[in-house]
Order: sequence, then C-alpha cells, then structure tokens
Amino acid sequence: MSVHAAILGCKGLTLTLEEVAFFREVRPWGFILFKRNVDTPDQVRALTAALRETLGRSDAPILIDQEGGRVARLGPPHWRRYPPGRAYGDLPANDPLLRREITRLGGRLLADDLSALGINVDCLPVLDVPIPGAHDVIGDRAYAAKPEDVAALGRAACEGLIAGGVLPVIKHIPGHGRARADSHLDLPIVEAAYDELDAWDFAPFRVMSDMPMAMTAHVIFTAIDPKRPVTASRKAIQTVIRGAIGFDGLLMSDDLSMKALTGDFTQRARASLAAGCDVVLHCNGDMAEMKGVIAGTKMLAGRAAQRAKSALGRLTRAREPFDLEEGRARFDAAFDGQWA
Repeated sequence: MSVHAAILGCKGLTLTLEEVAFFREVRPWGFILFKRNVDTPDQVRALTAALRETLGRSDAPILIDQEGGRVARLGPPHWRRYPPGRAYGDLPANDPLLRREITRLGGRLLADDLSALGINVDCLPVLDVPIPGAHDVIGDRAYAAKPEDVAALGRAACEGLIAGGVLPVIKHIPGHGRARADSHLDLPIVEAAYDELDAWDFAPFRVMSDMPMAMTAHVIFTAIDPKRPVTASRKAIQTVIRGAIGFDGLLMSDDLSMKALTGDFTQRARASLAAGCDVVLHCNGDMAEMKGVIAGTKMLAGRAAQRAKSALGRLTRAREPFDLEEGRARFDAAFDGQWA
C-alpha cells in the first residue's frame, strides 16, 4: 500500500470527520501526538487506534516527544514523571555503568508507558552536546557535556526503548548543541570549523549510526552549507549525515512549522525531500498547512521506502520480560524518589 512521505498531527483528543477523510485520502506514513491530543489512557488508546484505522495499517508509526523533564507530552495524574537527560548523567555514582543501567531502565519504563497506549516511536534520545553560551533549547535535555558520555547514555536509552517495543529517534542530527538560537523561533547559524564539528558534535551520532530513525537539525553550519539549514541541504545530508556520520536509517525532518524554515509548506516539504530526508514531519495539526505539506511530498518509494520498512522491522515481536514494580522501585531509588 503506497503512503505519502509524511508524518502528520491532529488537532484534538478525537479525530474530526474532516481529519478522517483527509488521512484516508492522503495516507501519511505516520502520525505524531502532542499534549493537545492527550487526556486519559483510554482516550489516547482510542485515538491511536482511530489514527491507524484511517490508514488500514496496524503497524503505522505513531510518534511522541516523551523525553522527560520539560519535554514530556504525558504526565500526572495518569503517567509518571521522568527526569531530563542531564539528570541521568549527573547521577552520583563512581561507576559509570550505574548511570548507563539507570538510563536504560528509564527507557524501558518509558516504553512500557507508551506501548500501553499504542505509541510505538519516541523522539528520544537527544544526542546534542551543548557548549557554554549556547541557547538553552537543548540545555538539560542533553545527557552530559562530553560526546562520549552522551553517546553511552543515548545508546542505553535506545536499548531500553527497543526492549520495550518502542523505536527511538536520535536527534537532532548532526547536532544542535552549539546553536545560539531556538530553531522553533529563529534560524541558528553555527560558524565552527568542520574538524571541530566532526570531532565533537557529530561524534555521538556516529556512535549511534546503527539506530533505525533520526531527526534533522534546522541549523545552518557555515562550514558545510552556508546558505541552507541541514534539513534543506543536500550537501549536509549526503556529505555529513549519510557520509561522515554513516547514518543509513530513516531520516525525518524536524517539524516543518518551526520558524527556522522559510517558504510556504509545500516549498518546505519539497526542499526537505529533495535534500535527502526520507519523510517530513508536520506537528500542529493545522489542516491548511497539512494540505500544503502533502502537496510538496511524494509517495514513499525506493531507498526511502526500504529504510521505512527496515525501521519498522526493528520493532520487537515480543517485549523483553520485565518486572515493572521492581523496575519502578529501582528507578525511584536511584533518584531518591525525586521523580516518583
């Protein structure tokens, strides 16, 4: 069954008749949920089921940004809170393997929450490495201040998610940590030398290049392409993401509605796919904008379709056996109950 190379959102807690008709007609590859789409567990399960019904695909990817800390679409009273990435890196342990174990456990607990709702993709981990003076849009979402530590904990989080039946999305490739602007609001321009970027910013993504999915950074790197952000830069995607980093999984754009990008939504979608993104992401559920995005996309085919199939093939047939109560108790003990 052919699908459009797009991931779309919806406006509310249930689908409107217009949304049902639109999704059935255009058949996006998948969907993404935000806080506006979340109320109770039963409601979310009904929504994910309804979204998949519009496509007639039981394995259709449904994404969410559930990192922990300030980026969490699910929360009390129905779901537990989770710490931001930096809290894992700051655990007071002499043995770095303990930090890795608790990070994997956090991923496994997150996967348990999401799987129960019909959500099978989490836009986690953040592999960006912040530097002093950078904008706080990444900040404590990063696991650590060194690439090697970010890579180790990022892999642990991915292992936990995959073991629990949820695919990770490494972001924001090839690195958002140097940005001095929030790409939701403005276009960051990074002027660091290529060798510096390669040794620092790209390093965690290179270590994690075997992951099934990645999300681009809406950032200009003048050493790579001084005119276009990564999302719309064929040189950045082919030379750096596919080349120097070696990522060959499914590459999705960050949200096309972010203000770092210019042009109408048809132009944004078309530019992202022409640059080498496999699918584009549009999050806010605005119908007029989604129609523009679809006008600028194509049907998922060729190498992009193969990558999409391979990504979904990483979903486990049976989740890793797991004692949920023991896992929660160990996790809470590691953080002295701060996130219980």
